[in-house]
Amino acid sequence: MSDLWMESWGAGDPVILVHGSLATGAEEWQAQEPLAHEGYRLLVPDRRGYGRSPAAEGEDFLRDADDIADLILDGAHLVAHSYGGLGAMLAAARRPGSVRSLALLEPPALTLATHPDAARLVDRVRRSWEEELSDREWLERFLEAVGTDPASLPAEVLDDAMPMVPITRRGRRAWTCELPVNELAAARFPKLVVSGAHNPGFDAICDELAEQIHAIRAEVAGAGHEIQFTGDPINNLLLDLWHGGASER
Repeated sequence: MSDLWMESWGAGDPVILVHGSLATGAEEWQAQEPLAHEGYRLLVPDRRGYGRSPAAEGEDFLRDADDIADLILDGAHLVAHSYGGLGAMLAAARRPGSVRSLALLEPPALTLATHPDAARLVDRVRRSWEEELSDREWLERFLEAVGTDPASLPAEVLDDAMPMVPITRRGRRAWTCELPVNELAAARFPKLVVSGAHNPGFDAICDELAEQIHAIRAEVAGAGHEIQFTGDPINNLLLDLWHGGASER
């Protein structure tokens, strides 16, 4: 029995929606709620340290993997954004027989950064941790690193994210994650890797990841790093993937 706080939308085949950094589950996945009317039960947890889930010193993709593996139970589709994708990949590799499909929206698979654009992205992200910055300065620097202009966001959006900055700053670093690419490549469930067509570094990382794990590769432009906010464009891709996952099983 999971101790994570979790919302449940709809009824039908289970789908676990794993949020990224600096947000809660319901905040990140509100544009996917219409999928609950398509015969799916959307399970929307707050990752440990976020929202109403148990507190944590910092986010941790290893602990996330344990939590997600516990949620999969007898079978579920996995959809994960950004940092949440690290734990989702680890959990899927651990329980391939229970995963119906895996969709990764701009996961920080930074250890695959062989392309020059990807290497520049990794360098910018790492420097945001290495420099002495206030939490507000760090937030703005981090958003810039992942391709979001802080000046384009309403001030209240930044204010709402501020309480979650320490969880991200003290978390296990994404560039230390040993990605289970061989296990995922061997897994029979369908996979999808999506970038937002806004940052050449993320595009290159997603290209490399998709090739290594034998995933469908797609781009969904219009919302930057927050691909899920595009609504119908990403939702239609997910429905196509899930239908394939159902037929595979």
